[in-house]
Amino acid sequence: MIQRIQFKIQKFLTFLCLAQKTDFVNVVERPNFPEEEVRILKYWEQINAFHKQLELTKDCPRFTFYDGPPFATGLPHYGHMCAGTIKDIVCRYFAMNGRYVERRFGWDCHGLPVEHEIDKSLNIQHRGDILKMGIDKYNHECRSIVMRYASEWRRIIGRTGRWIDFDNDYKTLDTSFMESVWWVFKQMWDKGLIYRGCKVMPYSNGCSTVLSNFETQQNYKNVWDPAIVVTFPLINDEKTKFVAWTTTPWTLPSNLALAVHPDFDYVKLLDKASNTHYILAESRIVELYNDAKLYEVVQKFKGSELVGIEYVPLFNYFPERKEQGCYRVLAANFVTNDDGTGIVHCAPGFGDDDYKTCLKAGIITPSDPLVPIDSSGRFLESVKDFSGMQVKDADKEIRKALKNNGRLIKDGQVQHNYPYCWRSQTPLIYKAVNCWFIKVTAIKDKLVINNKKARWVPQSIQEGRFNNWLDDAQDWCFSRNRFWGNPIPIWVSDDFEEIVCIGSIEELRQLSGVDNITDLHREYIDHITIPSKQGKGVLRRIEEVFDCWFESGSMPFAQQHYPFERKELFEKIFPADFIAEGLDQTRGWFYTLNVIATALRDDTPYKNLIVNGIVLNEKGEKMSKSKKNYPDPEVEIINQFGADAMRLYLINSGLVKAQALNFSKDGVQDVIKNVFLPWYNAYRFLIQNVQRYESVIGKFEFDENTIIKGDNTMDKWIVSSSQTLVEFVRNEMEAYRLYTIVPRLISYLDTLTNWYVRLNRSRIKGDQGNQEWIVSLNVLFDVLLKITLLMSPYVPFITESFYQNLKKCIPQGKNNQDSIHFLQIPEVRKELIDPKIESQIEKMQIVVESARKLRETHKISLKQPVNSLTILATDEQLLQSVQFLSKYIEEEINTPSVLVEKNIEQYIQLKAEPDNKICGQELKDKFGPDLIQQIRNFTQEQIRTLKTDGKLQLKVKVKKEKKVEEQQVQQQPDPKVKKGKKNVEYIEIEMDCELLLKHVKITDQFNTEKHKQLLFATEEGFSIIVDPSQTQQLKNLGLAREFTNRIQKLRKRLGIQLEDKILIFYQFEAESELSNAIQSEIAWIKNQIKKPIFSSNYKHQFLDVIGKEDTDVDNHKFSILITKYSPVFNKQQLLQTYNEKEVDTIIRTLLVLPNLQQNIEFTLDGKKIILGPEHYTVSQ
Repeated sequence: MIQRIQFKIQKFLTFLCLAQKTDFVNVVERPNFPEEEVRILKYWEQINAFHKQLELTKDCPRFTFYDGPPFATGLPHYGHMCAGTIKDIVCRYFAMNGRYVERRFGWDCHGLPVEHEIDKSLNIQHRGDILKMGIDKYNHECRSIVMRYASEWRRIIGRTGRWIDFDNDYKTLDTSFMESVWWVFKQMWDKGLIYRGCKVMPYSNGCSTVLSNFETQQNYKNVWDPAIVVTFPLINDEKTKFVAWTTTPWTLPSNLALAVHPDFDYVKLLDKASNTHYILAESRIVELYNDAKLYEVVQKFKGSELVGIEYVPLFNYFPERKEQGCYRVLAANFVTNDDGTGIVHCAPGFGDDDYKTCLKAGIITPSDPLVPIDSSGRFLESVKDFSGMQVKDADKEIRKALKNNGRLIKDGQVQHNYPYCWRSQTPLIYKAVNCWFIKVTAIKDKLVINNKKARWVPQSIQEGRFNNWLDDAQDWCFSRNRFWGNPIPIWVSDDFEEIVCIGSIEELRQLSGVDNITDLHREYIDHITIPSKQGKGVLRRIEEVFDCWFESGSMPFAQQHYPFERKELFEKIFPADFIAEGLDQTRGWFYTLNVIATALRDDTPYKNLIVNGIVLNEKGEKMSKSKKNYPDPEVEIINQFGADAMRLYLINSGLVKAQALNFSKDGVQDVIKNVFLPWYNAYRFLIQNVQRYESVIGKFEFDENTIIKGDNTMDKWIVSSSQTLVEFVRNEMEAYRLYTIVPRLISYLDTLTNWYVRLNRSRIKGDQGNQEWIVSLNVLFDVLLKITLLMSPYVPFITESFYQNLKKCIPQGKNNQDSIHFLQIPEVRKELIDPKIESQIEKMQIVVESARKLRETHKISLKQPVNSLTILATDEQLLQSVQFLSKYIEEEINTPSVLVEKNIEQYIQLKAEPDNKICGQELKDKFGPDLIQQIRNFTQEQIRTLKTDGKLQLKVKVKKEKKVEEQQVQQQPDPKVKKGKKNVEYIEIEMDCELLLKHVKITDQFNTEKHKQLLFATEEGFSIIVDPSQTQQLKNLGLAREFTNRIQKLRKRLGIQLEDKILIFYQFEAESELSNAIQSEIAWIKNQIKKPIFSSNYKHQFLDVIGKEDTDVDNHKFSILITKYSPVFNKQQLLQTYNEKEVDTIIRTLLVLPNLQQNIEFTLDGKKIILGPEHYTVSQ
């Protein structure tokens, strides 16, 4: 009856305890991070997390972020993901730091990327094909594909964890955006910064348009091109010929002049093989000959003497040009003598230097520089032999024609870097075109000044690459002869003398009288005319559209439809607090933003900028979709390892310092192994022990005040370290130095998991009493929550997953929200920072790591105890730290004794050797055999004095030369004296010498003769000695550790959880040193495994076996059996009182009895049975 009552009371208490347990999500042993991320994504969608964060922070001060617009004609790659991750981290951080961070996605909708796709799909070959099709139809096709991959972008970017507003995005094709671009342009027009001119510009035949200089820098390729030498006979002496070298044969039909450097030396030489005279630079004869016997120099003269000489043109296509002064030699300083022949053939329509030289000489005009090719790079009919041919395709035919005409004397090839169109992948040419320019040179000084107003990370890019680009900035050709773009709002008369620039739709309505203007693309406005105010009929819009870089550079204004809307808001939020893009944008978006912001507002467009490096494939090659030379971001990386792992891999690399990264799949996997799993295991360990606490004591609720109540050293250290980390992250994030923060966060995680948790496992498990239990759980909870919060901008998924479980123990309040991303980054509690204790633990860690390394070097397993560890040092703080924390060192090094020793002489001898290089440089003659020997013979006292004082005063013997007087010299030469040597003798003198510490290399040498059995290692500032000898007790403990290790490994393989109720049985094959050791250390083993353990004598036939293993330690064989929990019976003791049948019945009865107590009485077949602890054991 009593037992039944006790059972009911116990059952009720258990019910109450269980009723107070926290409903944690199951924390599995082996997490699947990608699956968990998908679950978190669904949760965010369910609570509308991003927009809720915006709502929660809407009344906070604004943090302005500009997102550089990508093209949606392709899918995101690692470069987008790297920049996107950096943007997401910074924006998340400031949103969690009391700021309202609007994050609008942007789309670059116009320009070559879109047109090129349509040209390919419709097989459009020439500009005429588009005009024949109709601009309206062509632009309709372009518009249809602009957002082709928008849904994929939204999905993939979302899958990477980035929070960005796709619903409130901006598009450069929106009329509101285009109108603001017009306004921006009108401001520059009114400031006199726009002009039209003829210049030689990079030109894409593949896209039929001019490109800006910075676009040219984006796509250089290493290619082979022709390298030929051709002749230009003199008019008055056709047997004498100028020779010129070129890599562009296709420009030769357009040749109008030859250029020589007026100051170079030129020669006229006779080619002996052909009996022909050639003229070229003297220094460049090697271009034609490698043997001086093949030619003879006839005459020498300066280049200036050649100026004005006329020559026979290569082709007779433009004879009328002769009357303009063409086909003669001009002087030009751009000519070089390090390659070619020192004579340059000039085709002013296809070379900037050629154009300027010919223009200066007056043989061309800006309106007619001779460009006999069409917009697609095909020769016109005037070049009759090659009419209709693509210029690069014509190279071969032109060389053949020159050879047939006897004008080609050398035909070779050269490998060099050549610019290609970044969109069509066709080689660029340089071509004289009439374009519209922004006068960047007029504001260059302001650009340089404004650049210094912003903070760049890294700063070296700002001061180097970008500043150099600004210093060399040229006027920006912003016009494009294309169709799908924002039309340049300039209306002109036929003679270009009356020009009107339009800055808004309303202005166009008023000047044209046309209403209902709702779209600004070419097909909607090209027909609109403006009446002339000068009697020139009507003004028509020029054909060109804006370079799409002009649009993206205008986005700070245009995304707000400034100044037509949100004018007051814009004035508050410009310049942006932050932007980020790749290194390639230094000559792209960063540049255009600066040009426009400086032109309009004389200011920087952003306050802070992070530049990321370029992501290459594993071999360091540029990633190529066609070559498939990199792992698919979504399929092979995110779906396999998770977006968090990819994010952390990217930002914990040189990318955040603008360095290149050779992307490695293994690198992403290492993030899982080295960062996430240890972190996850610490989190899992906390949850498991909170559950254990609740099963024993009751509901656990995190109490931040508890962390300061205890006096445990490790608690104080980890709390201090946590606060120091918070302070560091806050300071560094204000400086946008992600490259310092991420390694520090990862280092702290290592410290937390590999030091704090490991050294406090028994406390956290509750083995050191309830008070230590509750304090240690709160401390671990606090620091784990803080590092999870600090990491949340970097790895948003795993931190959200952890928080959703952790918050179940957090009281209602500011730290209990629907998402970790709704919380605020913790404030620093400086009163909890203890630099002294952090320094002490750091010293302890150094000692422990050194001792581990020493053990590993000598192949002594950490499971084997060693007799002692001695730290030798004169640093009092180090020794005090070791003594203060000796119990932790003992545990980590597996030794019962940690000693400190200041009297290092008994173990260590100091050894001095001269630093030959420094001594030779500074001591000169004093550094000789005597000083070397003295240093090597220094006493211990002398070396210590040198280390302490930094110097020693010595007397050294030095040999000096003494010249022998002339009259004393022997008349007969001494055969022993080498010829040419002076007759000298040497005298030895004693000199003072101040020997400095830097002159000497001092090393510690262990006294091996005196301490043969000890292991020794020297570290910076201290030395350690390990005594590896073992007493029998230490041997027993070592064997017990190995024995325990086998049990724990079997538990892990069987998937047994900490809370599972089990029994462990062991059986030795024979009595041995191991069996005796286990018997001696059984109490220690029980404390380690926290489960009941018995010899096999206590097994019974009704046990429910989970698993079994036969194993050994040092060849001592034994078996381990793990079963589900059951009372354990001492069958031998029972058989002393009862027979076999009775014992069997007793065991069966007790096994089914609920809530079995340790003492019991009952009747069996009329016989009174009395049982106690000597008969059976109830362990749980």
